[in-house]
Amino acid sequence: MQLTFASYNIHKAVGLDRKRDPERILSVLNEIDADIIALQEADRRIGERASVLPRAEIDDTRWRVIEVAKRPRSIGWHGNALLVRRDLEVVSGEALDLPTLEPRGAACGEIMIEGERLRVIGTHLDLSGLRRRDQIRSLLTFVAECAGDLPTVIMGDFNQWGRRTGAMREFTDGWRIITPGRSYPSRQPVATLDRIVASRHWTLVDAEVHHTGLSAVASDHLPIMATLDLIKK
Repeated sequence: MQLTFASYNIHKAVGLDRKRDPERILSVLNEIDADIIALQEADRRIGERASVLPRAEIDDTRWRVIEVAKRPRSIGWHGNALLVRRDLEVVSGEALDLPTLEPRGAACGEIMIEGERLRVIGTHLDLSGLRRRDQIRSLLTFVAECAGDLPTVIMGDFNQWGRRTGAMREFTDGWRIITPGRSYPSRQPVATLDRIVASRHWTLVDAEVHHTGLSAVASDHLPIMATLDLIKK
């Protein structure tokens, strides 16, 4: 079983032209055409934390939201949202809190595909290295305490410049860190802030940064993608 995972910090749908354009973000998602997508900065930070991508427009796409929101107009938790193809069965969704001084969290979903149950987590980690380390530890503890040894993918904006330095060292041999390339800032990327981390159940088929004319202006980050193959038991 091969699935394509993508992670995209959409910067509240505000592009480099300073215009908020949800349709442009959805067009980039259509370019990506991934099976499972983790979004960061998908909700506004104030008020009702409303989604910057209107529900009605998401409903017209090939994806649906994994429900984790605690507010009616939100699609995520602290800006983290998960989209999956409509033909995939969503078993559950859960909002996770992460240790920090400012609001940070993660969106977790369990999905059933071809009789296999999978877990996906989307997150946006802190600017502080010490807090990033604590947040990764918190995510790994959550996974370890969940029932069942499920194939798991954690993805998002890790805010970590070094590929395997700092907080990324918290991922042990049971995890594969996939850093497709430079994804920030979008017009002329120099930093590898966005990553996909897969449990030992997966093998990597391909990974890339999605750099097109549209994605270069739609957000301050470029989307990243990885195609993973689930190892047969």
